[in-house]
Amino acid sequence: MAATVLRHFSPISSSLKPPSRHRRFLHHNLLFPKIPFHSSLVKFGAENSEPQPPQPLPETDCPVPPEQQPINEYQSLSTSFPFAWASGDIVEYASRLFVTGASFAFFVGLPVCWFGSVGAEYEPVKRILAASSSGIFVVTLAVVRMYLGWAYVGNRLLSATVEYEETGWYDGQVWVKTPEVLARDRLLGSFSVKPILARLKNTLVILGLSLILVINLGDSPIATSYRTYKDPRDRSSLPIPGAYNDETARTFEPEAFCGEPSSDLL
Repeated sequence: MAATVLRHFSPISSSLKPPSRHRRFLHHNLLFPKIPFHSSLVKFGAENSEPQPPQPLPETDCPVPPEQQPINEYQSLSTSFPFAWASGDIVEYASRLFVTGASFAFFVGLPVCWFGSVGAEYEPVKRILAASSSGIFVVTLAVVRMYLGWAYVGNRLLSATVEYEETGWYDGQVWVKTPEVLARDRLLGSFSVKPILARLKNTLVILGLSLILVINLGDSPIATSYRTYKDPRDRSSLPIPGAYNDETARTFEPEAFCGEPSSDLL
């Protein structure tokens, strides 16, 4: 009886067995699971200020030479003369075109029209309109050149393939764009190049209408009516000293004075 009582009042730890190794492993992993941790994600101290390596560009495996890639052609065209005018502000774009046309008309067109023809001082309005038409024509040529350049780059940006030359014109190749490059190029072509082409088209329409209007005004009676005085080329009523005489003309050409009163009757 005493042995039974002593056994019941003995320390509990003495009657318990230590947990096995397998049970300790399960208990530790279930309650405190391990979280994967990569040392490359967080850097402490001076290592945190080191620049990370850049992500590889989509053109890493592109066989097209850099100067023939559409994205580089777009950047080069945006900074070249005069193609950069079309991609700038609308006010700056219009002012540059106006200054170009006015300068050519004043310094080139007007001297040619004024000193290159006889009697220009007697028809000034007609000569000024002719000089203005030359300035408009030069601006039209410049806008056409800009349109052709931007249209070429826009087609290469929107196309799914790129035609390029490895070393010369005789070894042309075609490269199919990757999805990343195609998405980037089409985004750039749709939102950057297409508005420029629309602006150039509207400019060509305005310049064409202006050129037609100026030419029609130059041939209209409005331009020829503004004369300072009689054109000296009209010599129908001017005598020629030493070569013309009324008496001699009446003697040899009496029919020319038919119907006119003779001097004898006066």
